[in-house]
Amino acid sequence: MLETLFGFQPKTYTPIQTLTPTELHRRLHMDESIVLVDVRTSEEYGQGHIDGARLMPLSTVLQRSGELPKDRSIVFVCRSGARSHTACELLTSQGFTNTINLVGGMIAWREAGLPVR
Repeated sequence: MLETLFGFQPKTYTPIQTLTPTELHRRLHMDESIVLVDVRTSEEYGQGHIDGARLMPLSTVLQRSGELPKDRSIVFVCRSGARSHTACELLTSQGFTNTINLVGGMIAWREAGLPVR
């Protein structure tokens, strides 16, 4: 109805999937197809990251989105979960359907006592 009255299609909201650090740790050991992307700065990444995470600072996510597969789960990580949530939103708007945010980011990962490289 809105599209007929106003001539536009309303944007649908797609909720962002989330994983806790413990859930992600378990999935990383069970599912080799997960792509793990760390959207922090190179300095932050160098201070410790999840093994297997590829560095792609948030400022480059849209320009580098072609490097990411659309047919696999992509888990985004940052310090606290805010930048990674933004990365999920950006890629969802570009047609990615399986973006996942690590809740609490590296802070929560470390607090859970999970391994850092």
